Amino acid sequence: MKITVIDSQGGGLGRQLIAALRQRIPQAEILAVGTNSYAAQVMLKGGADHAAGGENAVLVACRDSDLIIGPLGIMIADAMYGEVTPKMAVAIAQARAEKILIPFSNCGNYVVGIKDGRVAALVEEAVQKAEELCAAKQ
Repeated sequence: MKITVIDSQGGGLGRQLIAALRQRIPQAEILAVGTNSYAAQVMLKGGADHAAGGENAVLVACRDSDLIIGPLGIMIADAMYGEVTPKMAVAIAQARAEKILIPFSNCGNYVVGIKDGRVAALVEEAVQKAEELCAAKQ
């Protein structure tokens, strides 16, 4: 199972996700993809097998991932203070991979119907869903 974690800015959410995924799904190949190189390096420290950054890295990673995990903004062009390019958003949205999106309301995009949750609880829920999806594919 190839899991791609995509994050932007400082990569903190991605790092938390990867650390939890590494503990709970140790057999998975985890690729950290940052919208910038700094985010990619921070996520690599969370235990990813590989890391890459930038628009082309996102496009390439989406081609053969089984599962893509990240904040909801990765599928919204110009989100995350402009770090998500339209090409990135389209590549992620059209990827054959299943997607687990963590809801955050920011950058002019608001998710209604979702209670504001602590990041740790959102990460736990995302990793639990990833475990379920990985188990179903085996």
